[in-house]
Amino acid sequence: MGTVTDQRVIVGMPMYNEEETIGTVVTQALDHVKEVICVDDGSSDSSALIAERCGARVIRHRVNRGYGGALKTIFSTALEDDVDILVVMDSDGQHRTSEIKSLIQPIINNEADVVIGSRFTEGGTGTDMPLYRKVGIKVINAANNLSSDLDIKDTQSGFRAFSKLAIEKLRFESEGMELSLEMLNDAHEKNLKITEVPVDIRYDVPKSSSFTAFSHGLTVLLYAMMTLSHKKPLLVLGLPGLTLFATSAAMALNLVSGFTEQVDMFLGPGLTAIWIGVLGLAMMATGLVLQSARNFLRHILVKEFTRN
Repeated sequence: MGTVTDQRVIVGMPMYNEEETIGTVVTQALDHVKEVICVDDGSSDSSALIAERCGARVIRHRVNRGYGGALKTIFSTALEDDVDILVVMDSDGQHRTSEIKSLIQPIINNEADVVIGSRFTEGGTGTDMPLYRKVGIKVINAANNLSSDLDIKDTQSGFRAFSKLAIEKLRFESEGMELSLEMLNDAHEKNLKITEVPVDIRYDVPKSSSFTAFSHGLTVLLYAMMTLSHKKPLLVLGLPGLTLFATSAAMALNLVSGFTEQVDMFLGPGLTAIWIGVLGLAMMATGLVLQSARNFLRHILVKEFTRN
């Protein structure tokens, strides 16, 4: 079978103890692209040897750095090799290599710099996706889109394609699964065009683990909430603070209205009203300070950019 384009396209796969699936995935990927790079992220099995024998180029990490660490190596390699399009996919067999062509088509047509293979756009499916995964992904999507104003329906898909411009511009800090969100936020801030295409992702693969999915999901959700608090502190801190202050005020008014009764009956509620009110005011003040600082820094950065 021929390759999907005359441009230089490579597939990059993070790989950690995937000896059961890696051979099949590499072989099938090479039906569609000329080169597959596997980053062996400290595997203790025969994943690297199998991948090499099946035709992949293997880059080894001496210790396990995590999904983000593996992707950093993939991106730096793609940048050094001056590739035109980088396709990132999992090595566990969840992604269908036959969909590489449709995944990179928006880049070939100059319609996008980052393409996400989405389970939740029209035509996309997650074959036998467990309900807890679907709910978790929806929550993460909502938190991330609220912080970045993106309308991405599948922020957790590991099946993605990147243009040469994206490979050159994107920079990451995270070493774990939260890189899936950092990558999208960085692309958005650098005005790279992001789109989604429908794909079918399988869950009937040998290493599908509910514990791993839960731990990864919690890590990514915490990152999304932290990002939201940085970008919209008034929403995360100010609104809850206002609610607490209003609750405190209501409790205080109720206390005053019944002040003719015994004082000791109101001492507990009174103290509660005071600390709730103080906490609410502190949260609102923190939100205002962080929002002002963010607006000031943004003004400085825009001014410097305009000057240069």
